[in-house]
Amino acid sequence: MDLALYDSEIGYYARAPQRSGRAGDFFTSVDVGPIFGELLAVQLEEMFAILDSRTPNPDESRIPNPESRFDLIEAGAGNGRLSADTLRAVRRRDPVRYDRLRLHLVEASAAARDAQRATLDEVVDRLASSGADLPPSFEGVLIANELLDAMPVHQVVMREDGLREVYVEWGRTPFSPEPAVKKGYGPFIVEGPPSTPALAEYLDRLGITLEPGWRAEINLRAVAWIRDAARRLARGFIVLIDYGHEARHLYSPAHATGTLTSFTRHTMAGPEWSAGGGAPPWLQCPGEQDITSHVDFTSIRAAAEEEGLQTLGFLDQTYFLMGILGANPEALANPSNLANRLALKTLLMPGGLGSTHKVLILGTDVGAPALRGCSFRMRVT
Repeated sequence: MDLALYDSEIGYYARAPQRSGRAGDFFTSVDVGPIFGELLAVQLEEMFAILDSRTPNPDESRIPNPESRFDLIEAGAGNGRLSADTLRAVRRRDPVRYDRLRLHLVEASAAARDAQRATLDEVVDRLASSGADLPPSFEGVLIANELLDAMPVHQVVMREDGLREVYVEWGRTPFSPEPAVKKGYGPFIVEGPPSTPALAEYLDRLGITLEPGWRAEINLRAVAWIRDAARRLARGFIVLIDYGHEARHLYSPAHATGTLTSFTRHTMAGPEWSAGGGAPPWLQCPGEQDITSHVDFTSIRAAAEEEGLQTLGFLDQTYFLMGILGANPEALANPSNLANRLALKTLLMPGGLGSTHKVLILGTDVGAPALRGCSFRMRVT
């Protein structure tokens, strides 16, 4: 999965500045239009107001510090479209605070990084850094929209004799689809002992018992990433937006075949292959399709809290955006515009982006504020 997505020469994300949208393979909230960034700008405005004080305790006097600078970090930024939409909204709503922002774009793909300055266009003056790694230390807000789901995972399967890990091998395939017969060789999966005891420990820590035959994905890299991000955040917020579940729902009969999925030209090929045998779809055309799995938000939140962060909210994207709109109905530049109304419907619609995507908000040294995005309903479906 790491090679297929991120290898510098053949990786799916490495070879193109953008993979989503109508001309791509999948659709994200950013592809709906600038409205998603405009709504995030309202939440950022409140977060920066909280940071714009030397004392985070709401019971103490709040002393503004007009000389302070705020870091806005987008991890998994791609070509910078979300940050561009967000910064334009911040500049329109609060030019003074806009001038105090420092934007840091974090993106593994060199092709995407090369396109960032052109995407930012007139707001490129706020760009402080662009690279593959998070800044060493920052004070502000870190946003990661659909980042964790694309991190490489371990896939495991429970057998009668215990936990096994799924590996990819290359050679004469044991399956017999026609293309493989013609070529003679191809990638195929085998099962073996777990590559690390951390996989069994991960499930034990959650109190999860997989039944024989169940498959599951374990994202050790996502847990390591949130720990690293928490250590670099001196003061501020982390906002994670992704699709996934609490562990008790992710590792359950409803997902007994796992969640590892590929996307090509807006066609999803999920884990249902295991019922009929044969090669899984995510082995086909490596480097030419997206590969993703659902996020275990229980483990992400637990790791963040162990590093000293506080959970401020966990809710569906629908309720997060409704809270922002309810607290600030003038959030949108053109709320009556038909395209904006249709875009908003797409972002909020149950069964679509609104309910499949969850929002996890974490903070450190900011108190326990009642954020706008959490003001409508704190609910996860």
